[in-house]
Amino acid sequence: MGSEPLWHFGTYVSVVSESAVSARGLSIQGVSELLGIPAPTIRSWERRYGLAQTARTGGGHRRYSATEIADLRLMRDEITRGRRTAEAAVLVRDAANSTQPYRSFVQAFLNVAETMNARQLDVLLDHCRDRFGLDEAICRVILPGMRLIGVAWQTGRCDISQEHLVTNATRSWLKKVLSVGPVPWHKQTIVLSCGPGDLHTVGLEAMEVLLSQRGWECHLLGERIPPADLTAAINRTRAAATIVVSHIASHRRATVASLQSARRTSTSLFYAGNAFIAAPTRAGVPGVYLGEDLIQAVETVSRALEPATRV
Repeated sequence: MGSEPLWHFGTYVSVVSESAVSARGLSIQGVSELLGIPAPTIRSWERRYGLAQTARTGGGHRRYSATEIADLRLMRDEITRGRRTAEAAVLVRDAANSTQPYRSFVQAFLNVAETMNARQLDVLLDHCRDRFGLDEAICRVILPGMRLIGVAWQTGRCDISQEHLVTNATRSWLKKVLSVGPVPWHKQTIVLSCGPGDLHTVGLEAMEVLLSQRGWECHLLGERIPPADLTAAINRTRAAATIVVSHIASHRRATVASLQSARRTSTSLFYAGNAFIAAPTRAGVPGVYLGEDLIQAVETVSRALEPATRV
């Protein structure tokens, strides 16, 4: 559901509809429990770095919006990756200030959850692709929008039916783009898979679209793929590359087992996701870590395979 991150790629966008801002926010204790950040740390970030300076109730209590929660999430993740606190605060402020001209489109993306108009989202994403190009539409509108839909669901600003509608409409749009894309011109194939415990496929579907646009034939296996089934799929398709994604820390070990099993094939291994954000979680993991930027990840895989296409 929306409570889990999709794929830790792209910019976190600090934007939310006015109706969501005016709705009830989340208390500092609720944010602390949601993000795993101690309340005194949140207060310190506000005081020292001006982060998430939220509105307060008549009694002086902090109430955090989806926008502010997204900023705190980014701050937490950047510190987890090893950035100093002051550097992470600068990155969060830069992310919030560098979202134009995408801000209004992400807000329109969020508004679809309120109107429940899936056709509206399809038209919006077509327009974003025509204006910005496919890469930017996916990385600067779809993925940030989906993250904020997840935050809205977590904080009670949208219900599960709204989250499902937006997710399904987004997946339908990605499938539409994939169906009218170019015929693959590279001979090698690429397998994309979630880890054995992971359910969320939108990030992988976005990557499939971008790889396909670059001429690669992709086989998207989807959610909860056991190690033996992943290895069987690699052998059947003779995949030159395999990408495995896991976002849930408790499923990291099972995902590593999948990678270890796949290592016995001739495929080139790549992996990504929130389960591997911190450097220590990548120690001894087979394959190449794809990082946090979707476009760079696509280019990394393409560069790794392109030399073989010239042989």
